[in-house]
Amino acid sequence: MTTPTEYRTQVAIVGAGPCGATVANYLGMFGVEAVLIDRSTEIVDYPRAVGMDDETLRSFQGVGLAEEMLADMIQNVSLKMFGADGHCFADIRPATKEFGWSRRNIFMQQLAERTLRTGLTRYPEIRQLLGHELTGLEQDGTEVRLRLTGPDGEPVVVRAEYVVGSDGGRSTVRELLGIPLVGDTHPRKWVVIECDNDPLDAPYTGLHCDPRRPYVCLDLPYNYRRWEFMLFPGEDAEAMLRPEKVRELLTGHVPDPTALNIIRARVYTHHSRVAARFLDGRVCLVGDAAHLMPPWAGQGMNTGIRDATNVAWKLAAVVTGRAHPRILATYDTERREHAKAMVDLSDTLGRILSPTSTWVARGRDALFRGLTVAPAVRNWVLQMRFKPMPRYTRGIVVGPRQREHQRRSAAKDSAVGRMFIQPHVETADGQAVRLDEVLGPWFALVGYGTDPLVHLDPESRNFWDRIGTRYITVVESRSGRSRTERPALGTDTVVVEDLDGSLRDWFDGQPGEIAVLRPDRYVAAMAAPAELGWLSGTFEHLLAPGQGRSARDPHERRLAPVPTAGGTQ
Repeated sequence: MTTPTEYRTQVAIVGAGPCGATVANYLGMFGVEAVLIDRSTEIVDYPRAVGMDDETLRSFQGVGLAEEMLADMIQNVSLKMFGADGHCFADIRPATKEFGWSRRNIFMQQLAERTLRTGLTRYPEIRQLLGHELTGLEQDGTEVRLRLTGPDGEPVVVRAEYVVGSDGGRSTVRELLGIPLVGDTHPRKWVVIECDNDPLDAPYTGLHCDPRRPYVCLDLPYNYRRWEFMLFPGEDAEAMLRPEKVRELLTGHVPDPTALNIIRARVYTHHSRVAARFLDGRVCLVGDAAHLMPPWAGQGMNTGIRDATNVAWKLAAVVTGRAHPRILATYDTERREHAKAMVDLSDTLGRILSPTSTWVARGRDALFRGLTVAPAVRNWVLQMRFKPMPRYTRGIVVGPRQREHQRRSAAKDSAVGRMFIQPHVETADGQAVRLDEVLGPWFALVGYGTDPLVHLDPESRNFWDRIGTRYITVVESRSGRSRTERPALGTDTVVVEDLDGSLRDWFDGQPGEIAVLRPDRYVAAMAAPAELGWLSGTFEHLLAPGQGRSARDPHERRLAPVPTAGGTQ
């Protein structure tokens, strides 16, 4: 029997799709060694996920890949909902760019995956084991052992401190752990058809709530177009994929169905399911391995990227000694409930889209038209404010301790546990940049009109320095203040100007002048300057960083196979 080739690493990632590759890019940026494993050697070469929101673009910005993503993307695409009579009853065009990017963008997954894979070449810490299939998983209190079969059938073992399961809806990692997916499978199937010679002038995503046959029509980059048609009970799913049936489905929707170059026609079953837990010992589930949802809200992959961004910095914090391993429990605490909320949103939009009774469909249309007469409701719909935004009330967040601050922190508009805004700011050299470009990759203390460093005692400063914190002072734009009106500054403080007053308005609504930002850009705490000492101690207790451990030297070749007696290399 051939002795397995063995690899040792800090983190192993099973599944090299967009979520797994995102985790790998973040770990590489943080200087963490990781092995990225996938059963396939190639990227699936057709569109799958097609909607990318502002939160996901911000995540890709965090690893320096947002501009590369935008090169293959249509930005700021509207979502139109058409009623039973064919008239548009909602044209959803979110104008906000509170996180620095447009809220609705259309892309093609295979191009995004190539960008993420190319991004990995920047990091010698990341090894890719493509063409390797996972066959076994064991873990104890110190490591996880993965048994793989290589491209030629050779046995491989990867020993990792932690594992991320990002291997899709049929996750082998999840099955080996015995974690159930809780929820429902929808009875109706849908046919997805795509062509690469788009015949329509319809630069939007259309949800056509037509009771005769509900369907979706999407404009994709590079002259691609997608249709998704609901199948009725009794229709043979496989028969609907025959060329003549595909042309029949498209009849009336395009000038000449026979002129289309159909590149894909497949039948999909939709699921609304969430894993019973996202964390099992030293193994985390992300993306479709953790949750499945219908496509109507366009949030399947986006929810997975939120998972990936959340878990990546926590894994990096643990393996580099910046935080105690117990913080990984907050990954499940923070992400599972929000994933459920996104599944519920997708189900709701599906119910709006899919009625096949003419009377029910007309009633729905009348209800929507009536509701959107009210400006507040119309704005809520058209600005896409119905989308559940993550808010973490338990996890790596700290509420203010004073009674008045506690009251305000509990208020609906409290920023603690929510994503921080990202306006443009001006740097010391006069450049206008998005805020994240100056925040750094790790924790940041951001003070408005005050320097966090000035208010830190030596012990507190030592803690924040030890975990790699950046200190930011935001000052009003010169157009609104005298050049001499500058706060006292520490020598290690980064100073930026609030170009349009967005940060001033944001801080005005919060209980404190200093925000603690996590690596994933969520607000971990708000504080007045006098509270920084207490807050520092609270965070040190929460994170419990180790002493003396740090990210391993990326030039140390620990990812080379470990020789074993009689083993192959």
